[in-house]
Amino acid sequence: MDSLALAALAGVTPLVTFFVLLMGLKWKALWAALGSAVVGLILAVTLFDTPAMNAFLALAQGVSFGIFPVIYIIIAAVWIYDLTVASGRFDDLRLVFSKIGRGDMRVQAMLIGFAFGGLLEALAGFGAPIAIVAAMLYSIGMKPLKAALVTLVANAAPVAYGAMAIPVTTGAALAQLPAEEVAGLVGKQVSVLALVVPFVLCLIMDGWRGLRQVWPMALVLGVSFGGGQYLAAHYFAYELTDVVACLLSLAAGLAWLRVWRPVTPPDQASQADSGQNPQGASARALTPARIGLALFPYVLIVAVFAVAKLWRIGVDIPAALASTDVLITWPRLGTTFTLNWLSGPGTILMLCALITVAVLSACDEGGAYRLGWRRGCAQLGGGLVRMRMSYFTIAAVMGLAYVMNFSGQTAAIGALLAATGAAFPLISPVLGWLGTAVTASATSSNALFAQMQATTAAQVGADPALLVAANTSGATLGKMLAPQTAAIAAAAAQMEGGESRILGSAVRYSLPLLAGMCLLVFLQSSVG
Repeated sequence: MDSLALAALAGVTPLVTFFVLLMGLKWKALWAALGSAVVGLILAVTLFDTPAMNAFLALAQGVSFGIFPVIYIIIAAVWIYDLTVASGRFDDLRLVFSKIGRGDMRVQAMLIGFAFGGLLEALAGFGAPIAIVAAMLYSIGMKPLKAALVTLVANAAPVAYGAMAIPVTTGAALAQLPAEEVAGLVGKQVSVLALVVPFVLCLIMDGWRGLRQVWPMALVLGVSFGGGQYLAAHYFAYELTDVVACLLSLAAGLAWLRVWRPVTPPDQASQADSGQNPQGASARALTPARIGLALFPYVLIVAVFAVAKLWRIGVDIPAALASTDVLITWPRLGTTFTLNWLSGPGTILMLCALITVAVLSACDEGGAYRLGWRRGCAQLGGGLVRMRMSYFTIAAVMGLAYVMNFSGQTAAIGALLAATGAAFPLISPVLGWLGTAVTASATSSNALFAQMQATTAAQVGADPALLVAANTSGATLGKMLAPQTAAIAAAAAQMEGGESRILGSAVRYSLPLLAGMCLLVFLQSSVG
């Protein structure tokens, strides 16, 4: 297309179609995704001069990526959750988190969604934290919409350094910039976001009353998390930024709870306190062994991912695992599909699930927590059936994203934004936000826009590293509006067909936070 504005308008049409079908006409997410994919294919062939076969092959690659690794990761994460439920250990886990948060769901929202969920994002990413955290919050008594919304907003803070900082590494590599420089600038931006997010969670949970009553915990967690991100990104290995930040915030939060107690209204009291475990005991009867086994699957996830991603003493385990990756050149497109069948988060989570079956089956306390291999494996099939529509939706939307990326539709949107010249730093984070809203991946957003950000920065006299960092930071705020992410959260919180409600609520938080990030980047560019 000759006109940049018309090309951008055409490029955004599939996204508009999706949101109109989903939120306007109230279609099911799967049908909205399929409808927008058809629109994307038609536009790719008719207006963006993409050969029809190539467009369908791009769709196929997107669907393949949606299946592996994204859906594969979610299947494994949900299986682990279902195992704890089927064994009865999740009842104990609810009681553990209720006691940790002093029975206040607002405090638990910050500890589970923000600190613990951030640790899962740091080590796994790609949807696993959303699935696990939303299910955990729902289990302690949060309403489904609130559990999903808290999860999505809380997840924004750690995304930039998620999965061992892959988004930062990808953006820096494509822009041919030092990764440490980009990581340091991202740290300055997202540390401010991390300071704000816990206060936003207070508002989501309980409005201004919640902010008045539990702001001390929000301050402790925000300062420790944001401070940890800033320090780790500047002075430690940037790949460990979220790990350091989350461990600091968890430690600070638990320490603060030893000297501070929230005022908890009845409607904000965790329902876990009233629940019964398989033996009929109350929360006071929890033993160290039961606490340890309730926490075991999640501690195991952290430990196994830490070894798989960090262990280099004697044997370089990350390198050894990565050496098994299979690179597949996609037919006709020239693009590469990475089949990380052993090193990917899905396989590592599957290993954790198998270990969980073995341990929980062996430690059944005389049948009080009965599981067994047959019942444990049956949970895998049950999860597949229960979430099948969400999986189809994720695959369809990923297919749309690849068609838009390959045909140049998303690039046309970005090019129009880049044409704003000297004002570009102000809207630079919007590109990252848009990329993640489409793909549900900050890594994909950086893969799409990082080079454009660096090139445009040179043209308008800005720091290329700053704008690549801005793309990464903006990307963190787009994830809560990604249809794939909403589908994961809806499934985990047992909110079937609730994607449109989740997205409609999330946009009220995503846009103001994005505006703040845009202003922060603009001020950084002006001072620099």
